[in-house]
Amino acid sequence: MDRIAQLNEFLKDSPKDNFLRHALALEYIKISEYARARALFEEILTESPDYIGSYYQLAKLLEQLNEPELAMDWYVKGMEAAKAAKDNRAYGELRAAYEEMS
Repeated sequence: MDRIAQLNEFLKDSPKDNFLRHALALEYIKISEYARARALFEEILTESPDYIGSYYQLAKLLEQLNEPELAMDWYVKGMEAAKAAKDNRAYGELRAAYEEMS
């Protein structure tokens, strides 16, 4: 069973599992299914704004899709969420990526 099918199978039992949805989005990126990946990341962050890792991945995807303004917005949202969660490592990664775009 391929990784995408396996993740989708797991999601049948736990459809709101952010770890699984995030992993699935990353798999979609690998096969250039960018719209599916983007939708998953946006769904995760709408439902669970404290799921910090998805901010970085969504913003990077938006950079790749040539949507820099939107990417920067997600980096800012991610920095705010990381700061609130006291996740200094994630905050630093998001800030570095944001500054690289500025």
